[in-house]
Amino acid sequence: MHAALLVIDVQESFRHRPYFEPARAGAYLQQQNALIGHCQSRGIPIVRILHTDGPEEASNPFSLRSGHVRPLEGLADFAEAARFVKRRHSALVGTGLDVWLTERGIGRLIVSGIRTEQCCETTTRHASDLGWSVDYLLDATLTFDMQTPDGRPLSASDLAERTAAALHQRFAHVSDVATWCQTPLTERSSYL
Repeated sequence: MHAALLVIDVQESFRHRPYFEPARAGAYLQQQNALIGHCQSRGIPIVRILHTDGPEEASNPFSLRSGHVRPLEGLADFAEAARFVKRRHSALVGTGLDVWLTERGIGRLIVSGIRTEQCCETTTRHASDLGWSVDYLLDATLTFDMQTPDGRPLSASDLAERTAAALHQRFAHVSDVATWCQTPLTERSSYL
């Protein structure tokens, strides 16, 4: 089965948000870059997905006018098989990504990027519902601390754990980069 790596929203926009944590981002980038290197060495196409939304003004870091809708500093360079810009959480809504994948016979997606519980999880659920097999590499995703609606803190690690529990063996095979890289794609099967 042909596979493609999705690198979702790994962009400078996040550095300009008050919740951005450079140390957490550094640890994430090590895993993301290891995954990119592995996929490059195996000839797996890598798709860059960027996110834009909100008012089109320079003060909005997710606006194209801001200049921040570009790869996050520290992300490894890679030859893009394709690039898509999205305006919704799922990379499959309104971008043409689904057509691009189908035309190339890609049946397995490897999901990575920012944010764990938002665009990465939403794309995973959507892709699974549309029939793709998905490998979700948890340590190659990044998120940030949040609060519940009643104001209680919710840590990034708790969010990641919840995402893993919700996705694993329902919408995706959840793994870490080191384990995933040691398992040949030919040994992966559908889990649904």
